[in-house]
Amino acid sequence: MAEHDELRAWVEEVATFFAEQYGHPPISGRILGWLMVCDPPEQSATQIAEAIGASRASLTTNLNLLTASGLVRRRAGQGERTTYFRVDDDAWPEVIKRRIATLASFADVAQKGMDMFEPGSARAGRLRAARETFAWMARAFQRNEERDV
Repeated sequence: MAEHDELRAWVEEVATFFAEQYGHPPISGRILGWLMVCDPPEQSATQIAEAIGASRASLTTNLNLLTASGLVRRRAGQGERTTYFRVDDDAWPEVIKRRIATLASFADVAQKGMDMFEPGSARAGRLRAARETFAWMARAFQRNEERDV
């Protein structure tokens, strides 16, 4: 029982982190937290709902959100109608790599916005700050990724 209470407390900590840091609904953080530590690693929506104390109906949207983000993978049970969900070991690096790629993409979007205004204007300055920040982050992540390979 103590282990279960400790796991639930940790899952709640994950939920709070994702709510505060990323604006995710707490239930999505609970789902993610549970899927990171559950045994077996693949769980049905019913098992997840039971483990985190949520209704099945409230899980659907959040499971779809987590699946679309790439953090959670959906798999149909072989010869079953049940769908199972899991967090793969490589989910985190893949999601982060995609997010890093978006940094460079937004730098390009900001550049297009800058091109609409006079270079010295206040509007161009705000866009330049965004472009430079996103480009800097993309370069920093790229340099670190190259070192890790």
